[in-house]
Amino acid sequence: MPDETQTVTREMTPAAGGGAVAIEDRGAIRVLVIDNPPVNALAGRVRAGLQAALRTALADPAVDGLVIAAAGRIFVAGADITEFGKPPLPPALPDLLDEIEVAAKPVVAAIGGAALGGGLELALACHVRLVCPKAQLGLPEVKLGLLPGAGGTQRLPRLLDPAVTFGMIASGKPVDAARACALGLAEPAEGDLVGAAVARAEALACVGGPLPSAGERQADPTRREAFETAADKAIAADRDAFNLPAIADCVRAAFGDDLAAGLAVERAAFLDLMNDPRSAALRHLFFAEREAGKVPGVGRDTAARPITHVAVIGAGTMGGGIAMALVQAGLKVTLIESGADSLARGTARIHDLWANSIRRGSLSEEQAEARRALITGSIDLSDAAGADLVIEAVFEEMSVKTELFDRLDAIVPPDAIVATNTSYLDIDRIASAISHPERVIGLHFFSPANVMRLLEIVRGAATAPEAIATALALARRIGKLPVVVGNCPGFVGNRILGPRGVAAERLLLAGVAREAIDTAVTDFGFRMGPLAMGDLAGLDIGYRNRRAYGGFAPIADMMVEAGRLGQKTGAGYFAYPDGTRQGVADDAGAAMIAGKAAELGLAPHSLETPDILARLFYPMINEAARILDEGIAAGVSDIDLVWVNGYGWPAWRGGPMHWADREGLSKIADKLGQFAEESGDERLRPSALLARLAAVGGRFADLPRKS
Repeated sequence: MPDETQTVTREMTPAAGGGAVAIEDRGAIRVLVIDNPPVNALAGRVRAGLQAALRTALADPAVDGLVIAAAGRIFVAGADITEFGKPPLPPALPDLLDEIEVAAKPVVAAIGGAALGGGLELALACHVRLVCPKAQLGLPEVKLGLLPGAGGTQRLPRLLDPAVTFGMIASGKPVDAARACALGLAEPAEGDLVGAAVARAEALACVGGPLPSAGERQADPTRREAFETAADKAIAADRDAFNLPAIADCVRAAFGDDLAAGLAVERAAFLDLMNDPRSAALRHLFFAEREAGKVPGVGRDTAARPITHVAVIGAGTMGGGIAMALVQAGLKVTLIESGADSLARGTARIHDLWANSIRRGSLSEEQAEARRALITGSIDLSDAAGADLVIEAVFEEMSVKTELFDRLDAIVPPDAIVATNTSYLDIDRIASAISHPERVIGLHFFSPANVMRLLEIVRGAATAPEAIATALALARRIGKLPVVVGNCPGFVGNRILGPRGVAAERLLLAGVAREAIDTAVTDFGFRMGPLAMGDLAGLDIGYRNRRAYGGFAPIADMMVEAGRLGQKTGAGYFAYPDGTRQGVADDAGAAMIAGKAAELGLAPHSLETPDILARLFYPMINEAARILDEGIAAGVSDIDLVWVNGYGWPAWRGGPMHWADREGLSKIADKLGQFAEESGDERLRPSALLARLAAVGGRFADLPRKS
């Protein structure tokens, strides 16, 4: 947190804008303080307040210059995105920034925290920018499928190397104060930030003459080739970054000497992206993350327990990844295994991953050493006794987990939270093996757990709100996106995955080529098709679950029984000759599939890509609707978050529920009825919720979040 000298208190005289902008005169310099908590977003009333205060100051002969500062820890964290898609409130941000830039009196930005998006664009329109040591400056609009729409693509490349500018805008990553000053984007200020900004404005006013203005410059023409190379490389590297070509076009316009023309290019590109459904999908996900924090029964007053020490039981791939995520956040971890050899293998895997990070330059040796010091290995389960939280990551077998919980009951304190990392099993049954089941919760990490962002937090019938609040706080601390879900087989993500697997099997039996199925899905935007994904995970995992719980996968079962378990055995749905990772549609596999179809009396027929996708995805939507109806997910957008962040649904399509609304629920319901008739599978008939919405032309997006 910045100290008081780096921020402005909320004790000034309110100006225009309904109190969103306060004023203070320091001699002949007028300080305008944006005060719109929590992040000082540039909402309509803030813009109106700034414009009114600016015009008043410029007309006042007693005022020689201005400083724009902000109350609290953040300068301005962007435009008010809740205004997107609504009738514009005057003044438009670009118009306000034009007024600031052409002001006849010096305007200095005092950046005491994050200046992001519209916040940095505001600072760029000022004549000088001063930053405190903890400031962060960036243009993250790319993450919403947009580009900076208030001059960021024009003023920034006129100030900095345009190749560097393109990198900042294309990545959306902020730069810190030291980097901003080194680039020439800002000047450093120590101690009293606002005082330093006032002094800088006084100095500019005394000098007189033309004020420094980004708009009066043009991008350095000697850096044109470097910019073009950087843009081409970035666009080629990310097929999903649909807005990068428009960003490149805008930065390209900054090489001209006409700011107004460049701003016109930027504005047109911004509006085009605003109307692009891919951008709308990304904005949907942005708001979905906010909504996911609203958990029924867990209010702001629900206290999270402090967690400093976690015991992770199981040092395999998942347990090791969980341990890495925890120590990365500074938590002490006891990593427990059943034997010395398995513990040694697990810790060696962790150390190897850190060594790889050091070689790549993403981790320093000092950081790695600090993390190593936080992990203690053990083969004694009683060493979990001192932990605030226990996370089991043992074999996915109910008897193994219940036996472990029974043993933990005699070891851990009755108030310690005990979590299972199960991806499918009934956590109520697991919780029944321990006293005080209210402290039992599901923490479904996704592999690799130290990388994947999603964390499904599974609420059991007895799980206490305090346990959920603690899990939410822990997830945020370790950089995860938490989504709280209810207890059912597979929870949200894997339960929806099941119907897709069944559909893929039916497509194979119908004679659709393996590569046609996977290509349809990868062309849709997934990184991997369902068959290749099954081979990567191992077909034996699903086989074991079907033996225990039932399920339809005659092709996969046949492959497993023939020893084709996936990549690890050199063949599954596809063949992997010579240990390659790229599957090949081999003749032996094709013959097996055709033989199974003939055995079941199924004749082959061809399907086009839209039909393949409908048969794969519509049953998923149907199952998701059941999940909503049962209250397993609190809101529609939670399902989208799970599938985008855990299962590879392309973010620019917004998740399965957002996509279904665009596809049309009546169309989906009609097709599902057809599929049910063809297959005789009653689970394919439209669920009650889907049928209700389809009948009235409704959308999933119209459903209220569970309270």
